[in-house]
Amino acid sequence: MNNTVIPKREIANTGLQVDELGFGCAPLGNLYQPVSDTEAADTLAAAWQLGFRHFDTAPHYGQGLSERRTGDALRHLQGRDYVLSSKVGRLLKPAGYRAERHGFVSPMPFDFSYDYSYDGVMRSYEDSIMRLGLDRIDILYIHDIGRMTHGDANDELFKTAMTGGYKALDELRSQGLVKAIGLGVNESEVCEAALEHGNWDCFLLAGRYTLLEQASLATLLPKCEQSNTSVVVGGPYNSGILATGVNNVSKPMYNYMPATPDIIEKVARIEATCQEFNVTLAAAALQFPLAHPSVVSVIPGLGSVRRIEQTIELFKQTIPSEFWQALQTQGLIDKAAPLPSAKVAE
Repeated sequence: MNNTVIPKREIANTGLQVDELGFGCAPLGNLYQPVSDTEAADTLAAAWQLGFRHFDTAPHYGQGLSERRTGDALRHLQGRDYVLSSKVGRLLKPAGYRAERHGFVSPMPFDFSYDYSYDGVMRSYEDSIMRLGLDRIDILYIHDIGRMTHGDANDELFKTAMTGGYKALDELRSQGLVKAIGLGVNESEVCEAALEHGNWDCFLLAGRYTLLEQASLATLLPKCEQSNTSVVVGGPYNSGILATGVNNVSKPMYNYMPATPDIIEKVARIEATCQEFNVTLAAAALQFPLAHPSVVSVIPGLGSVRRIEQTIELFKQTIPSEFWQALQTQGLIDKAAPLPSAKVAE
């Protein structure tokens, strides 16, 4: 396997350079299916050899399993040029063994409780350092604050996160223990609200600025430009449908649920345009968000060596400018969306 040079972009005001294509470590927490320790180690080793240097994990991913595996892979690379992000907001506690928890088929005998307080965030950071077995985390996100996760309870939890939780993150940043702070969430509204309560370096926003949906163009992204807050795009395939498409797929998934007919119809039209221009749907989904000036990285979840190799090829695929223009003309992507420049074939 040959090392690929992945371009880097700077998270605003931090001096921290991240790969445009990052490695999402949720699958290494056994998301939906088991991954052996050997396969996880081989996957992370292949990612490093192929040029990945931006890794994102969280205590939630397999109740600590993803952090342990990621730390094991990076530990012997101490001092090397990688960027590691993890998250706070969930504290793990012993809960006995269970075959599956929260979508993760993990052997870790823990469950979590939400805690966005100052003390909870500080403890979460320290626990993550211990699980990782590393001396640093570069980016720390408040994980899954917002109504999508908490419903009506979010009002009080958000208040706690924006006072106590933010104070803890700001202290860690000012002490140089982390280089950047932000939110790691699935909804743009909570990022907009957070901008009123603190100085955030970046948001890890999953699924809300993709080839399929761009509502954040009218709301969040202009505010990020104004505040000089960078955006890392997670979930570029909208939990599957932009990777699989809808042709010959019995139950395409969107936002972790079976897609509705209107979503299926829109993706079918995007797929038809892909076929017209001989473009892979997943390649278009991976490359599209990076055209926005606030977006510094796209992080798909990667759980196998083969998936890594495929993702590198998708990232490098040459897509003609006419393809993006056709999508815009047909109203399949927002008229205000910045369009990627055509890549030069390698």
